[in-house]
Amino acid sequence: VCGPDGALMELKELRQKSSADLKAHLLDLHKEQFSLRMQKATGQLAKTHDISRVRREIARVSMLLSNTKQ
Repeated sequence: VCGPDGALMELKELRQKSSADLKAHLLDLHKEQFSLRMQKATGQLAKTHDISRVRREIARVSMLLSNTKQ
């Protein structure tokens, strides 16, 4: 999900991935989003900004996948 330094993947890096890689990345992001939601619900989430970070990353990957279909 994150790069080696913990930062988000750049859009340039995402564009270089194949469709199958993007789908796998999207699945990982959905799992992370679910985990963060559960942590928030149980009061264990310390970094609340991670929820919006993952949501934006999901939007980026979904946008790239829809563009490759066309």
